[in-house]
Amino acid sequence: MKNKSNTNRRKLLKQMTLTSLGFPMIDQFKLYDSKKTYDFNQINMKGNINHSVCKWCYSQISLEVFASGVKSMGIKGIDLIGPDQWPVLKKHGLTSSMSNGAEISLTEGWNDKQYHSTLVDSYLKHIDLVAAAGYTNLICFSGNRRAIDDETGMDNCTEGLKKVMGRAEKKGVIIQMELLNSKLDHKDYMCDNSSWGFELCRRIGSSNFKLLYDIYHMQINEGDIIRTINENHQFIGHYHTAGVPGRNEIDQTQELFYPAIMKAIVASGFKGFVAQEFIPKNKQPMQSLENAIMICDV
Repeated sequence: MKNKSNTNRRKLLKQMTLTSLGFPMIDQFKLYDSKKTYDFNQINMKGNINHSVCKWCYSQISLEVFASGVKSMGIKGIDLIGPDQWPVLKKHGLTSSMSNGAEISLTEGWNDKQYHSTLVDSYLKHIDLVAAAGYTNLICFSGNRRAIDDETGMDNCTEGLKKVMGRAEKKGVIIQMELLNSKLDHKDYMCDNSSWGFELCRRIGSSNFKLLYDIYHMQINEGDIIRTINENHQFIGHYHTAGVPGRNEIDQTQELFYPAIMKAIVASGFKGFVAQEFIPKNKQPMQSLENAIMICDV
């Protein structure tokens, strides 16, 4: 149940986006047979960026086929995979670069005390599962405001998360709250600006709590991406990409210049993962993924 709302939200977002662009979903993926494996070009990477990718953007490709394909490219991990699917990643020598499954939903999060009991129990369990599997990152969400003011929401997040941080520190797991835009995609979401998120990091005061800095979402809500990274990189544990506007390919068709952003990330000393989270509109989506990795591999 905890994964269902996120899965449905992502499927709906993908379907709406592709339909609006005139690309029926089934046509996007008709080349990929779940009973076969596919080898894609091995990318000659520089080794400065740890690359991963979000599976939900390729929902019509089975995880088995997708894992085999990304492994052949040289990508190290897949984001937003829960414990029930980790055996597929391990089979292909991939890491769960941003694990999920502990959250209730994107909208019901740590900023509301009514969810704390459920969240604490779930996160303590999943911290143990992530550590036992040999992984590091576990996602979390602030939840929607629902008339909760930002200061109260921050206090509530701090109080709730501190109840699980001791276990996370002991087990070597990093809890990462995702920054999402509230302008277009996630109306009313509280952790919708980096300043609020960075202050939450300060109040929690643990190196095992960081932000998942989603470049797409923060470009929409506030911009100023490179300066923000330069001045606050110590609070960032993971990055997501996508093109603005549209959340599609990160190429010259959109407004962000990803090579410069990636150079800023490398210069900051970042050693975590950069995960592609764009929705491919190319009828050969794995080619779009390959192109994106090459753009970001600075």
